[in-house]
Amino acid sequence: MNNNESRADLDTIADLPRLLRLQKGAVIREGTPNLSLRHDRLARLSSMLHTNRQELADAISQDFGNRAQATSLLYDVLALIASIAQTREHFPNWSQPEINPSPAPGVISRVEYQPKGVIGVISPWNFPVQLALGPIIGILAAGNRAILKPSELTPFTSELLKSLVGSAFDEAEIAVVTGGQAVGAAFTELAFDHLVFTGGTAVGKHVARAAANNLVPLTLELGGKSPAIVSNTVDLEQAVSRIISAKVLNSGQLCVSPDYVLVPYDKQDAFVQIAKTVTSQLFPSLIGNPDYTSIVNNHHFNRINDLIEDARDKDANIVPLSPVGEPSVNPETRQIAPTLVLNVQEGQKILEEEIFGPLLPVVTYSNIDEAINYVNSRPRPLALYYFGTDADEERLVLDKTVSGGVTINDCVSHLSDENLPFGGVGPSGYGHYHGIYGFRTFSHAKAVYRQADVTPVAALLNPPFGVQNQSFLEQAFAAFQAK
Repeated sequence: MNNNESRADLDTIADLPRLLRLQKGAVIREGTPNLSLRHDRLARLSSMLHTNRQELADAISQDFGNRAQATSLLYDVLALIASIAQTREHFPNWSQPEINPSPAPGVISRVEYQPKGVIGVISPWNFPVQLALGPIIGILAAGNRAILKPSELTPFTSELLKSLVGSAFDEAEIAVVTGGQAVGAAFTELAFDHLVFTGGTAVGKHVARAAANNLVPLTLELGGKSPAIVSNTVDLEQAVSRIISAKVLNSGQLCVSPDYVLVPYDKQDAFVQIAKTVTSQLFPSLIGNPDYTSIVNNHHFNRINDLIEDARDKDANIVPLSPVGEPSVNPETRQIAPTLVLNVQEGQKILEEEIFGPLLPVVTYSNIDEAINYVNSRPRPLALYYFGTDADEERLVLDKTVSGGVTINDCVSHLSDENLPFGGVGPSGYGHYHGIYGFRTFSHAKAVYRQADVTPVAALLNPPFGVQNQSFLEQAFAAFQAK
């Protein structure tokens, strides 16, 4: 980081407390925003994305070196616009109080969903618009304000977001701050009313420790090694096609990308042959192909290549899926061909670290219990994928494994359903958003109890305690006696 960038980061860090005070002051001064204002804020966000979709796609491609326009428009822009539309349709119902059955004569009991206040969002680089603004949809629907810190690894996109948000929103509604790791560290130390972090597990632990100093509630989306289990009952061509299509999405730079695949011993050779065919159909050429996304920077490019070399040195069989005559790696474009890694075994880094690239280890198994035990011997993943037609086996996998979410006979698709929660479990994170789950995450569920005007039971609950109280207790315990 040069001196000018250091100065800019220091200025941003110095301004963070002012931004937080500004938004918290607005929360106290203006109270809970009505539904009309929330609709307006969501509409402005949607219009901002729709109007500037091409500029956003261009900025993402500039940050990556190359990223398919269709990938950016579909996953970083259109998916958000669709999510906003679904949220605008349903959040008025989500925000209604929940009326409970009366616990006593004359009593009224309900739950009201109140905005938490000011929500901080730290977003990653891999889908730099979708993962920055996705949580903000639920944040705005719940009536909150937000401060966003996007990734420094996608500077063109982050600066564009700062400009666009600054034009569409007052900074008391949504503010965007940019900068490096020092800004991110200072950001996590602020006393937000809730903090959302999407990124790696190691950094997530630092975020959790910093947030704990202010007892800030957290949503952590951390990723991990998401498995795909290929059953003996599978339509193998369909399964391989869907697994490879998911693996090459954003060149594997996706938190729910299949990180390894479990395949029956006798299906491994067919899996490899079908994978070669599928890849050649998706990408007749790879290196220099504008439809094939580059690795985001040299650090990650070298990290992925190190995983390949480490596996090769430890007796793995490396099977690049690049077209005949093309190199599998091009440092100039930072493109790495989809690559299968066979004969994987413990001690290879590719089985220990989240890959976040276009490499797919193939682990063979003899029976479904062995596959389930393999998954359960590792940290709980953000996603799990099962391919097969055996309903009993499918149920077994669902019951005996724990993951943030599951897609059956496909990969990644559960993220597209706004009616499902998105989040991890244990090492892959905690907390949820998307749809009503995001609304609830960013709302305080306030208990409201209205006492009845006449409370004859009060005489039995307050001193002086006597015969009536003793009789009441005996009857109450008898009513709950185990039968």
